[in-house]
Amino acid sequence: MKLDRIDIRILAELQKNGRLTNNDLADRVHLSASPCLMRLKKLRTAGLIRGFTAEIDLSRLADILTVFTEVTLARHRPEDLARFVGALEGIENVTECHLVSSGYDYLVKFNTCGISEYQDIIERLLDMGVGMKKYFSYIVFKTPILPRQLPLSTVFREAS
Repeated sequence: MKLDRIDIRILAELQKNGRLTNNDLADRVHLSASPCLMRLKKLRTAGLIRGFTAEIDLSRLADILTVFTEVTLARHRPEDLARFVGALEGIENVTECHLVSSGYDYLVKFNTCGISEYQDIIERLLDMGVGMKKYFSYIVFKTPILPRQLPLSTVFREAS
């Protein structure tokens, strides 16, 4: 899908505030409401907008432990990689998984309600026989910069 300046502006505004009404969004991108809604539907249909969610501060509700885990697999055939990722997809505590180029294969981010829960998840993965050769865990003490998306203005310089 080829994006024009207005499409990019729509995406940039939604990236800043996904709760904008269609009328407010239309005002910000200098369109009337109907064409703005049509463009918005087109962008959603094309898969450029995955959804709208609320950012919940879970630390205000419970003590959340974040752990980054380096995982090395025993074998690297496509079916081995798929089996491992498939197992992770079934674990709600996995919030990110990245196939990386390094001395290990995957960097996985877990959010749990404590070290015991994290260890239970790792033991379950090991018991499942998903090909984990070794893993290293890094417990997060503090997150001075919260996760965020790369601003569209960085991707499309002309949109800013």
